[in-house]
Parts: sequence; structure tokens; C-alpha cells
Amino acid sequence: MTGNITYLGYGLAAIGPGIGVGLIFAAYINGVARQPEARGMLQTIAFTGMALTEALAILGLVFAFVF
Repeated sequence: MTGNITYLGYGLAAIGPGIGVGLIFAAYINGVARQPEARGMLQTIAFTGMALTEALAILGLVFAFVF
């Protein structure tokens, strides 16, 4: 069996941010459905959380190529 195990590690590392983004936007939709007037504030928080969560996936990709 040949190959590099780091690519498997990146695949596993991408699962966490994928679940995280789903949970962030599920909470965003739930919050907007309960209080539509808070949409602007919740949208900013949701996109900030998504950016931080996706940074973890990018970090995993970098580590996969570095090591």
C-alpha cells in the first residue's frame, strides 16, 4: 500500500469545519426566524463565525502539505 497519510488527515480535518458551518447557519436561521429585527446583527456574527471555522479547514490543508 502506497500513498501519503497526510491527505487522509486533511479529509478528516475537513469534517469538523463542515459540521461547524452547518451548526452556525442552523442557529442563524433559527435566530432570524424568532426575531427578524435582529437579522443584521446575527448575520455579522454568523459570517464571522463561518470565517473562523473555515480558517481551521485551511490550516488543516496547510499542515497536510507541510508535513
